[in-house]
Amino acid sequence: MSASAKLPPFDPADPLGLDDLLDPEDLAVRDTVRSWAADRVLPHIAGWYESGELPGIRELARELGGIGALGMSLDGYGCAGASAVQYGLACLELEAADSGIRSLVSVQGSLAMYAVHRFGSEEQKQTWLPRMAAGEVIGCFGLTEPDHGSDPAAMRTFAKRDGADWVLNGRKMWITNGSVAGVAVVWAQTDEGIRGFVVPTDAAGFSAPEIKHKWSLRASVTSELVLDDVRLPADAVLPEVVGLKGPLSCLSHARYGIVWGAMGAARSCFEAAVDYAKSREQFGRPIGGFQLTQAKLADMAVELHKGILLAHHLGRRMDAGRLRPEQVSFGKLNNVREAIEICRTSRTILGANGISLEYPVMRHATNLESVLTYEGTVEMHQLVLGKALTGLDAFR
Repeated sequence: MSASAKLPPFDPADPLGLDDLLDPEDLAVRDTVRSWAADRVLPHIAGWYESGELPGIRELARELGGIGALGMSLDGYGCAGASAVQYGLACLELEAADSGIRSLVSVQGSLAMYAVHRFGSEEQKQTWLPRMAAGEVIGCFGLTEPDHGSDPAAMRTFAKRDGADWVLNGRKMWITNGSVAGVAVVWAQTDEGIRGFVVPTDAAGFSAPEIKHKWSLRASVTSELVLDDVRLPADAVLPEVVGLKGPLSCLSHARYGIVWGAMGAARSCFEAAVDYAKSREQFGRPIGGFQLTQAKLADMAVELHKGILLAHHLGRRMDAGRLRPEQVSFGKLNNVREAIEICRTSRTILGANGISLEYPVMRHATNLESVLTYEGTVEMHQLVLGKALTGLDAFR
């Protein structure tokens, strides 16, 4: 660059110039999802969170299908076939509105649809994926059990053969979308190993009581799945996978979306803190003019945009077919942990107002406590990375 060339202005909303990494199609996806969330979620989310419900979830799902957000990184069967980076940008914008909305999309696309798309028969794909992509059918993903979260290999849900049929018995816990789903992908022990089953939720013996009294992800449907002699035909099993590699590969895909999504929650809190710091006066001037407040804002900006850069790097690796599960663990561990710290620091800048639902900070902070745990706890991702770094398995 010549000495006379003019530098672009500093953009406080994009201090590293990360938008330069995005092409026009990427920006169009981001803007579409951001606009939808601003119109359909942000005006209502505080009330939904306070009441502990997500009214009109089926209508929201159809609208999300209409903008191509459901199963958007999958190809064919009515799916958008978007890039991994575009899917990540969508997750960021959805979670900037609320983690519960991003969870709805992640479970639908990265867990339930992904499982059918990758491991299902052609008949299963044709039956379910187009309707799920359109948001006409909501899906859920049954892996976690009441006594077996981080150790899915010890699951007790069991499927046994009875003639040509399968009969499932067991319970699953903390299942997003469970009580509004039309189809559940359920993982169970069998005499052949762990298998996945496509379970219509109107099957006899299937029920999904909703879990109440949550103080996190309140604007999200969370349920238990109860399988009591649920009889399924032989073709209900996912034919292309046996063992834990099936559900774990789905979880890796969902974790990738969280890497981006957590930065959306962090951005929302950071923006609230900046706006508040510039308008709130103490001792005769805005608190944003004090050194301690500026130090907090600077540190938050560094971690926020480092996290977005990390997410973008992982997205490019996924698009190139080079993203390893350990790298997803790297991203999930760092970005969720840093997002929570950004939320907490933002709360200190807002002072007492930080706990009010008039601002997004406390809502995001409590939501992220769930995000920190699901799709692998901090400890699980630390041990995944520890094993990769040392070659020694601490899980045993």
